[in-house]
Amino acid sequence: MTTTLPCVLVTHDPSPEARAAYRHELGSGCELLFRSDLAPAEWDSARARARALIALNPRIEITADDVAAMTALGFVQLLPAGVDHVPLHLFPRELPIASNAGAYAGQMAEFVLALTLAAAKRLSVEHGEMREGRFNQFVDNRTLKGAACAILGFGGAGRAAARLFRLLGAQIHAINRSGETDEEVAFIGTLAALEDVLCRADVVVISLSLTGATAGLIGARELGWMKDDAILVNVARGEIIDQDALYRHLVDNERFFACLESWWIEPVRHGEFRIAHPFLDLPNVIAAPHNSASVPGGQVEAVRQGARNVRRWLDGKVPRNLLGADERGG
Repeated sequence: MTTTLPCVLVTHDPSPEARAAYRHELGSGCELLFRSDLAPAEWDSARARARALIALNPRIEITADDVAAMTALGFVQLLPAGVDHVPLHLFPRELPIASNAGAYAGQMAEFVLALTLAAAKRLSVEHGEMREGRFNQFVDNRTLKGAACAILGFGGAGRAAARLFRLLGAQIHAINRSGETDEEVAFIGTLAALEDVLCRADVVVISLSLTGATAGLIGARELGWMKDDAILVNVARGEIIDQDALYRHLVDNERFFACLESWWIEPVRHGEFRIAHPFLDLPNVIAAPHNSASVPGGQVEAVRQGARNVRRWLDGKVPRNLLGADERGG
């Protein structure tokens, strides 16, 4: 008796290294198909047979008609860690969908630390001063030893950043959904403790998912709770911070530093980069183009983690990082 292998359909066009990772992690226990290899007729057949779907950017890789044709589909694995830009409405409400949370945690944690140290050591400020001929040898910079570091969003990237901060002697004050963690922290709580955490923090790192509960979380009131020389680092989503309020706060508080890697309007999510205020002209801003996850081999590691999660589902286990109602918009 011939057993039909479950079809796993990959809709992005992976590199040769990523293809090898898919094959290694998923093994011979499935029919692994890459859309970029399929002729139109083969794509129609693959859609009908697909049991699991792996996508990097569904917004450009598939259509509503494609999803409607996937009548056997039982699981969707997304390769990004953040899924707020993914058109989840394309998929049936009851269909299990998993993010790739934590896949980029290591490189993002390094980036968080780099931004924080650049602000604490006034590197961009002093570079500009030296360019103007001023040699500020005796102006203090800051140490992270003994600093209170608030991490809002204590998932993979947040926990990885905390481990690096602890190596430098910082104390971690974390916020997550459960208010619990196995990590070594000075404090762990939920968003109900946000005011206390922000008031005591020297550094505030935002690594939250963007949901209805976190959009606009940091506004004028919350910025006012922070120390006047706090360092704010955002590697999550721009929309978590009120853009107008942040700009006014930076102009009015020259000792306050913002390190912005995530922006309100970005090319991948919105088709362009646009800001409402001249943040890049401010000396107390360090800017980066949302590239903390972009390191050699990073995408291959993300493929490995996503493929392992599909393997879990194929083996009858509960996949990791399943999206909850808040992440699915309801």
